[in-house]
Amino acid sequence: MSDHDILSDAEREALSAVMQVPDLPAQQALIVDDDKASRELLAEILTLQGITCLTAGSAVEALQLLASNKAIGLLVTDLRMAPDTGLDLIRKVRESDRAALPIVIMSGDAGVKDAIAAMHLSVVDFLLKPIDTEQLVKLARKELGLE
Repeated sequence: MSDHDILSDAEREALSAVMQVPDLPAQQALIVDDDKASRELLAEILTLQGITCLTAGSAVEALQLLASNKAIGLLVTDLRMAPDTGLDLIRKVRESDRAALPIVIMSGDAGVKDAIAAMHLSVVDFLLKPIDTEQLVKLARKELGLE
């Protein structure tokens, strides 16, 4: 440190570190499905479209990722999972500090009752399987602020 420096070396390092970390919006999608092949395929499709993805095989794993990773800006979850369903996961997210997180729910065998329950939990959309990947990509890009 020279006589003309206002900042100490430690202060300069701290300021430099803060200046190098941009305050970017959350730009990762979390894909939750207990079917490994399905979640990996969806993650690959989104990744090929420039969307960074994380995956979880259960609601418990998803909640742990959401608690530890604030870069997750979108949750895409299957409805039918065990032991916790997609609706159980969404309820827990809505009761957490991530309550405003955009959520897309998907299912291959959902009924009207499930769709209504999902809409009451303020999901962005309810997609039926097989997933229209173009629709999913469009939704993901919109919700993550990438378009």
